[in-house]
Amino acid sequence: MLRIRLKLDVEKRLERLAMETGRSVSYHANQAIREYLDDLGDYSLGIEALKRHEPRVSLEELKRELGLSRYAARTEVRAADQKGRAYRHD
Repeated sequence: MLRIRLKLDVEKRLERLAMETGRSVSYHANQAIREYLDDLGDYSLGIEALKRHEPRVSLEELKRELGLSRYAARTEVRAADQKGRAYRHD
């Protein structure tokens, strides 16, 4: 079990979100922490790749190479999330 102190405005926002979604405050706090840790891990991987001077590709170049338009890329991510697959680590 984890206990943390939140600033009042963050706590209120979290409580409001829980009420609006019907999920618990703990659920949303857990999701936010997981997302933050995933993002931090991705950031660290990116920094390490830069240090190794690995080739870089912009998001636009990647979309072009994969034949994805801006709309298609969003649709693919949503469809994958709905099928239970994720484009991030769990």
